[in-house]
Amino acid sequence: MPEGTHEYEYHLDKVFFKNMESEDVHGADLNVRLTVVHKGDIYDLTFNIEGIVTLICDRCLDDLEMPIDTTYHISVKYGEEYNDESDDLLVIPESDNYLNTAYMIYDTVVLSIPIKHVHPMGKCNRQMSAMLKKHRATERGAADEDAELEETLIEEMDSMESADTAPEPATDPRWDALRKLGSDPGQSDE
Repeated sequence: MPEGTHEYEYHLDKVFFKNMESEDVHGADLNVRLTVVHKGDIYDLTFNIEGIVTLICDRCLDDLEMPIDTTYHISVKYGEEYNDESDDLLVIPESDNYLNTAYMIYDTVVLSIPIKHVHPMGKCNRQMSAMLKKHRATERGAADEDAELEETLIEEMDSMESADTAPEPATDPRWDALRKLGSDPGQSDE
C-alpha cells in the first residue's frame, strides 16, 4: 500500500455475523468506514461503524433493534512475529502481505452492544410480559409480598411515559428562610 490516506467502505448484514458464528446478532444493517493512514512503517486504522443490529430481547424474546455508532482505532506495523498484547498496537509478521480486519470489525460491534438486551419500559411484548408475571407469581407463591411489590413497581414503571419528569425535591423551610436573608439586596454587612 502506498503511503498516504486510504478509505474503504463495507456494508455488514446478517450473513457477516452468521459467518462469524455469532449467536446473539440475528440481523444487521451496518455501514463500516475504514480509514487507513500509512506513514513509514506504521498503518493507523480507524473504523467508524454505524447502523442497527437485531438482537433478541432478554425479557420478552421479541426482536430488538439496537443502534450502533462506534469508533475503533489501532496501529499496525510489521515485525518478526505476530503480537497483539497491546490494545493500541498490532504487530504482524513481515511475511504477511494482507490484514484480515473482519475480526476487528466484529469485536468492535459486539463490544458496543450492552450486556442486557431489553426493550425500553413499556415496549416489550404484552402477552409475553403477562406470562412472565404469571410464572413468577406461581413460582414464588401468592403470599410473597415482595414479589407483589416488585410486580406493582414494574407495572408502574411500564406505564410511565418518561423518567425525566421527576418531582422537585422538598426543601427544609428553615433553609429557605436563610437563603432569603442572604439574597436580600437591601441588607448590608454592618
